[in-house]
Amino acid sequence: MNGVSPKMLTQTLKTLIGYGMVTRKAFPEVPPRVEYELTEFGKSTANPLMALLEWSVCWETQLTKLYKESL
Repeated sequence: MNGVSPKMLTQTLKTLIGYGMVTRKAFPEVPPRVEYELTEFGKSTANPLMALLEWSVCWETQLTKLYKESL
């Protein structure tokens, strides 16, 4: 992923695993391979997050203005 350090990605994945939103499966291969998958709980966040994204796009101008005023 561009713009994300390996350390930050690892920390975030560990947090999401701890929350029960992602599962991790390691394969005993050379080189090592790991797969991550959303759990049903993780998948359940898709609609609320899309609604938030759509809201933020709709109100981007106002949100940007508020952010700049808060600096």
